[in-house]
Amino acid sequence: MTDSAHAYLDQVVPRLQKLTELASSGGLDAAVDLLVAAVEKGAVVQSFGTGHSQAFVMELSGRAGGLIPTSGIYLRDVLTVGDRDRSQLTGGELERDPSVVDDLFSVSTIGPDDVFVIASNSGVNGSIVGVALEAKRRGHPVIAVTSLEHTNAVEPKHPSGQRLSEIADVVIDNLAPYGDTTMEIEGGIGVGAVSSITAALVAQLLTIAVAERIAATGTTPPVYISANIPGGDEHNRALEDRYRGRIRRSA
Repeated sequence: MTDSAHAYLDQVVPRLQKLTELASSGGLDAAVDLLVAAVEKGAVVQSFGTGHSQAFVMELSGRAGGLIPTSGIYLRDVLTVGDRDRSQLTGGELERDPSVVDDLFSVSTIGPDDVFVIASNSGVNGSIVGVALEAKRRGHPVIAVTSLEHTNAVEPKHPSGQRLSEIADVVIDNLAPYGDTTMEIEGGIGVGAVSSITAALVAQLLTIAVAERIAATGTTPPVYISANIPGGDEHNRALEDRYRGRIRRSA
């Protein structure tokens, strides 16, 4: 296992370093510009992802050290907030269904100046492309976090024939390989998925840059502190009140 662990680390670290260098050289600035503009207008960062890309949504939205004006959109919202049947959440069909988009938008509170950050490794499933298209139709900027290697190697599943990367205003490559796995074990089985790790770094790099940019203007950035330290709940609730009814937090 030791050799495999180091082999996996050798796959992960260079990708993290490359993304870090990208951020350091200004390669994420276009995305940061859109996010800062939204926050300075009092708007909300709407994040969406399906499958394992929900991890990105959780990393960007509603966590200690993260921006308070953020709201996660999840497929389960059509059940927990809407009235879709529970059985529709079983399996992967819902994330491929472009018709779910109308229900998602109907149960989400989205302001006119909000910006969307959509994460999808493949960038081709119906719900992902559908949400991006609807956000653009409504005039919202869209930032995509996706694997360019993977998305360019597969066919789009949305009726429009488009990929997330072809719709977004800004595209951030998560550097995951085709199929997402970075290693192969006996029998040709792919293991060592990396997209969740690189996407988490992207979420943190964007958050840090936005907070720094706002702080540089002399304004205190609206950032969560841990609810598990003294005064955390009070600090967070006071700032959340600014966005009451516009951000969603769930267990």
